[in-house]
Amino acid sequence: MNVKPHGPKDRQQLQARIQKEFNAKQRDRYRAVLLALDGQPTETIRGTLARSKNFVQRWVYAYRDGGLDAIAPKPPPGRPPKLPAQEQQRFKERFLAGPTEKDAVCTLRAKDAKRILADEFGVHYTLPGVYDLLHSLNLSCLQPRPRHRKNDPQQMQQWVEQAPLLFKRCDRNTRTSELKCGLRMRRESASKGH
Repeated sequence: MNVKPHGPKDRQQLQARIQKEFNAKQRDRYRAVLLALDGQPTETIRGTLARSKNFVQRWVYAYRDGGLDAIAPKPPPGRPPKLPAQEQQRFKERFLAGPTEKDAVCTLRAKDAKRILADEFGVHYTLPGVYDLLHSLNLSCLQPRPRHRKNDPQQMQQWVEQAPLLFKRCDRNTRTSELKCGLRMRRESASKGH
């Protein structure tokens, strides 16, 4: 393909973009243009990148007609998030800090996050939107059962040690058989019943 560079530093910029790009499709767009600038024919570029002829020609011609800006990735479509990226980090820190006295709960749930977003950040989310936001911030909604702020581990351990036994084990010398209902009987009395 006979394509001329738009600017004197286009080759270096393409090589730098190829090194930085994580998206394989976008990286192949840059590589196709770079190979075309080196004078490689379409079939060679196609074989090197394992892409279709249409793919190679589309992106090389886009560069030819519009330069590097024509092959740059476009911003993803869709509505921008209600909570800006800087605020998302601040919200994550607030959520990870846990409940405050004002929250009056022992652990934060999604409905508490919804309230915090409305009161402290001025944005209104639906409950599914809150779950999506928490998921995008790598916050799990599944957590072990929370510990109440008035829990006393020493008193709990003391109760376990001093609790009365709730059942009595059978002697090992007594021959027993287990019935389907869960009661235990001596084997002799079980055979008398039938």
